[in-house]
Amino acid sequence: MSALVAKNLPRLNNFIVPQASYMWEPARFNRKNYATVSKSTPGKKNIVYIDGVRTPFLLSNTDYGRLIAHDLARETLVNLQRKTGIPKEEIDYVVYGTVMQEIRTSNIAREAALAAGFSEHTPAHTVTMACISSNVALTTGIGLIHSGIYDTIIAGGVEFMTDIPIRHSRAMRALMLKASKAKTPAQKLSLLSTIRPSHFVPDLPSVAEFSTNETMGHSGDRLAAAFNVSREEQDDYAMRSHLFAAQAYSDGNLTDLVPIVVPGTKKAIKQDNGIRVSTKEQLAKLKPAFVKPYGTVTAANSSFLTDGASAGLIMTEEKAKRLGLKPKAYMREFTYVSQDPKDQLLLGPAYAIPKVLEKAGLTLKDIGVWEVHEAFAAQILANLKALDSEFFAQKYLKRSSKVGVPDLKKWNAWGGSLSIGHPFAATGIRLATHTANRMIKEDQQFGLIAACAAGGQGVGMIMERYPGATV
Repeated sequence: MSALVAKNLPRLNNFIVPQASYMWEPARFNRKNYATVSKSTPGKKNIVYIDGVRTPFLLSNTDYGRLIAHDLARETLVNLQRKTGIPKEEIDYVVYGTVMQEIRTSNIAREAALAAGFSEHTPAHTVTMACISSNVALTTGIGLIHSGIYDTIIAGGVEFMTDIPIRHSRAMRALMLKASKAKTPAQKLSLLSTIRPSHFVPDLPSVAEFSTNETMGHSGDRLAAAFNVSREEQDDYAMRSHLFAAQAYSDGNLTDLVPIVVPGTKKAIKQDNGIRVSTKEQLAKLKPAFVKPYGTVTAANSSFLTDGASAGLIMTEEKAKRLGLKPKAYMREFTYVSQDPKDQLLLGPAYAIPKVLEKAGLTLKDIGVWEVHEAFAAQILANLKALDSEFFAQKYLKRSSKVGVPDLKKWNAWGGSLSIGHPFAATGIRLATHTANRMIKEDQQFGLIAACAAGGQGVGMIMERYPGATV
């Protein structure tokens, strides 16, 4: 870390207890046993992560304004194939995630694959699971490979918040459908006479939970209150995220970025535009964004609406060797969790982390790289406190003792969604690629990915560095 960043780094003790008192002391880990279990399970193939790419993640309504989601997804497919050098005919299947779906390209995986020049005989489908949609794309690919149906799959995700679908009101839609079936001019005029001004009020996509009618920001404020997370702690964590992201870019670590040239412009977009290194004083001036006037969640300690796309290439280890490709990581274990969508909407990581560690036969100390989605600083800090809570462990995780807190020196060391940005369905692959690259650069064996998602859901994934891998 540079002297500049070290000098400006906020004191993390504002929101964590000193490291020594936070660490849970697990049993010693036997790497040899883990390798044997992972590689010898009957019918279970070694699946490897070759590499991943992403477009720059941009604040919505900025430089991608002339594009649509389909364009960004196509660019990631083109650039992934170019970066890895894999022949297009070797791709067996494409699966993408998206949340705010454009109806004209509802199966955006298929449309983007065709536009990128992949074979018309390469099947593709689209999935959605809110903020973990590209995790679902990735694990869907893992499942298809484990089933023996395919060997080589591209998984990705795309979100385009600049141009979200807006509908007519339901009353107007019903009227228009009736009008389309009217047979005579008199019938059509009769329907037109029923139009009222309220019919013209648009039906905007809601960012609220359908089951609770509450926004994630309100849930973030509730978590902050429940886990006693202060405004200062949240602002300090947000500062950390932006400082680390700025340093990662300066150090050339964000090698998953691929430049994009928007049609009609000459200058390539080469970097994320949401990274802002602010002072504590500047952050403290911002007013609450959701619970006013007493809330602690602000625009600065929340992730922002983002446009972007990502893609990753996975395949069997055998196929990689046959094609002469050098993988970056093994895909080891994954799990999905779900809980109360109101009071525990954003606690997915606290549930997923211990579950996926248990599946993999690992402990906190064995994880050298942590990549955890930052929806809100309040969400991250609440999850950390939940992991360190005996009460939470016993009541909700049904464990005899708390999980403990990870080594925060290994936590989101290149920034996270608060700074890099969060195109809903594209974040999962970004997390996977950063995990793979960080394991290599930081000489670590295992990395853990975790994220929360709308509906009170979450994901946990384990990756292992591939021997001799390079960035």
